[in-house]
Parts: sequence; structure tokens; C-alpha cells
Amino acid sequence: MQLVCGARDAPLWGDTVEVVISALKAISDVVWGPIMLVLLVGTGLYLTIGLRFFPFRNWMRSYSCLWQGRSHQSADGEISPWNALMTALAGTIGTGSIVGVATAISVGGPGALFWMWVTAVVGMVTKFAEVMLSVQFREKTPAGNWVGGAMYFIKNGLGRRWAWMGALFCIFCMIACMGTGAMVQANAISANLAETFNIPVWVTALALLLLAGIVIIGGVSRVGAVAGRLVPFMACLYCVLSLLVIGSHISEIPNVIWMIISDAFTPAAAGGGFAGATVMMAIRQGMARGVFSNEAGLGTAPMAHAASTAHSPLTQASIGMLDVFITTLVICSMTGFAILVTGAWSSGVEGGIMTAAAYEKALPGIGKIGVTVCLALFAFTTALGWCVYGERCAIYLFGDRAQLPFRIIYVLVFCLGALLSLEIVWLASDIGNALMAFPNLVGILLLSPFLFRLVREEAQKDPRFTV
Repeated sequence: MQLVCGARDAPLWGDTVEVVISALKAISDVVWGPIMLVLLVGTGLYLTIGLRFFPFRNWMRSYSCLWQGRSHQSADGEISPWNALMTALAGTIGTGSIVGVATAISVGGPGALFWMWVTAVVGMVTKFAEVMLSVQFREKTPAGNWVGGAMYFIKNGLGRRWAWMGALFCIFCMIACMGTGAMVQANAISANLAETFNIPVWVTALALLLLAGIVIIGGVSRVGAVAGRLVPFMACLYCVLSLLVIGSHISEIPNVIWMIISDAFTPAAAGGGFAGATVMMAIRQGMARGVFSNEAGLGTAPMAHAASTAHSPLTQASIGMLDVFITTLVICSMTGFAILVTGAWSSGVEGGIMTAAAYEKALPGIGKIGVTVCLALFAFTTALGWCVYGERCAIYLFGDRAQLPFRIIYVLVFCLGALLSLEIVWLASDIGNALMAFPNLVGILLLSPFLFRLVREEAQKDPRFTV
């Protein structure tokens, strides 16, 4: 990690940094390897069968619950069911929706998008289970905060002898929070605004300090209120922009759909600047980036849903699984189709540059600007959502007294991220993301018999659902 404007030139420093980066990359490859992907997808499949496809059988009822959840439904909780989902979406609709999709396609080929969809389908059930357990086992702290998440359903569902596993979850989450949630998002905002609009990074850093401070210091209620307005706006803006790109190449849609499906099961041939990809590369990239985009199984979003005023855990769980659908099957698919119909995927460029090139090619003069604006909005709301997650973990570890200090530290770290080069931070937080998934998934699997029974009992009491 180094200041953009003043890198250290000492050979010893450079060698040390390279060693640390290499070690972190090796660890990241292990924790995000086949075992993690099988665990994530396998858990989703197991829950789908154990719940007898309940989330899919009651799919349309989820939208009814969301519409009714625009206002508070009970005295328990802090934010409305709608704002709880918007807060969760703020944390998931981020740079991964723009940069992550491009990376998956550039490495794994068009077939990677198919495996992102597969991950999202099973991920919806995992997210349903996470939210259900988080609301069921949440607590109200002495200061009046409604807190929940993996650490609470582990402690309250499995017993206090498992509390250590919840503590590990919180430690890993706070590492990822400061990295992925704060510094990486701010860095993405400052870098893109500097490139597109020539805005100095210090100006961006100061603006982020003020904006984030105003929202975050106000707590989860203010974050939820801002997210409830900003997230629908930015999602609609990006979808309109994407539809314009896709619509301008509408004749390419049949060919693109065929590429996505065929390349998911056969090696993708090299062409243009694309080096080709094996089926395993498509599977790994698609699943890994799919998990990054919707965070199903990581245990983050349920902490936002646990503050909901929904009248039952089943109501909020039904709303919560829409998070995955919106993030991956809608937003990420928009990005993927825009990249594929314009041919930008075979240009040889990667990441956000590929996405910007695709939109600029279809919409000269406004495409790149539109992607930059959306990326800045996505990254900013992601930082807001992750602050809620980190704050909940701090409360679990240190009590309510940690709430305000954590918010202040988070805002300062967020500002600092706009000024730094963050390869080490990115890798460390990436590892934290993977490690927090293990206690979360273990807790869900151990509590799965209780979960299946709870869903049946709640569905029997609510005439909106089919048991």
C-alpha cells in the first residue's frame, strides 16, 4: 500500500511489498479455490432441496411483501423492510457489477456469464436462509440497536459454546469492511473521476469525507433512508443506459445467447484480443464473480435485513432473496450483454476499461461518462452498506460503545482510500471475504433442520405463502 503521489523507491521496501503481495495472492487462490465454490453452491443446492423449493414456489409473493414493506410493519426493528433491502443492495451493487463481470468474461469467456446465473439461482436460496435465521435470532442492544447476522444466529441458535465462531466471523468481516467496503470503493471512485473528468484525487477524497460523514454518522436509519432513494435511482439509470447499448445491437442478441450457453460447456476459442478459455476457467470465473456480485453465503447482507421492522422472519427472508436476483440476474446480466453485443469482450482490454469501451462504442460521447457516474454511485452506496456490516460486527465484539468510534474511523479510512494504491488492501480484504463465509455457512448447515421447520411453521401462519 503506497501513496499514489509518492511511492517508496527503496529496493528493500519494494522487495518486501512484492513478497507480501505474492503471499496474499497464494492465500487468496486457496481460500477462493474449488473447495469454497463447491461449499457455496453445494449449500445452496442442499437448502433448495431441504426447503422443497419453497423460495421459488413463492417467488411472486416476494414482490408483494416488498411492495407492502415500504412502511414499517411492527415496533421491532429500525428500518422498513423496503429500506432494509435497499441497504443490502447498496452493499452488493458495487464495482463487481461493472468491473467484476468484465473480468469474468475477459478470463473465462462468454460462458462465465452462464455460471454467474447458476450461482445466483442457488444463491437466492442461501440468501433466503441467511436472512431468515438472522431475523429470527436477532437481539436488541441496551442502546436500542437491532442487531443480527451470522454471529447472532451462531451464538443464539447453536449456543454460546459456538460464540467463538461468531467472533471469528466478525473479525474477518471487519477486515473486509475496511478494505473492500471502504478503501477499495473510494479508490475506484477517485481513479475513475480523475480519468474521465480530470478531478484531482484530493478533491474527491474531501467530497467523500463530507458526504460519507453526513450519512454514516447518522447511523443505520439514515443509511437506510439514503439507500432507499439512491439505490433505485442508480439501478434504473444503469439499466436504461445498458438497454440503450443492447438495443443498438439488438440483432446480435441471438448469437450472444448461443455463445453464453455453448461456451459454458465447451472451450471458448481464441479470437481478437481474447486468448481463449477452458470450461473450467468459465466455471471458476463465473461462480467466483457471481459470489462477489451478490455476496450470497458470505453473511453480510443479513446484518442489514436484521434491522427490518417486518412482521415476521419469513416476510423479510422472502424480500431478502430478491437482493441476489436484482444484483446478478439483472444488473450483472445487463453489463455482460452490453460487453458481448458490442464485441468489446474480444478487444484484449480488461475490467472497467472493457465495460467503458463497450458503452462508449455504442453511445459515443456519453457511454464512458455514464459508466463512470454509475460506477461512482455504485461504489459510494457499497461503502454505506458495508459500514452497517462493520458496525454490527463491532457492536458484537465490543458492545454499543463501539458504535460511534467505528463510524468515525470508517469515514476516515474511506477518505484515505481515495488517495492510496491498494493492491495489498484489496488482497487482504478478499481473503477476509472468503474466511467470513466459512463460519456463516457452517452455522446455516448446522441450523438447517431448525430452518426447515421454522419456514413451514411461519408459512402456515401467513396466508400469503404456500407451504
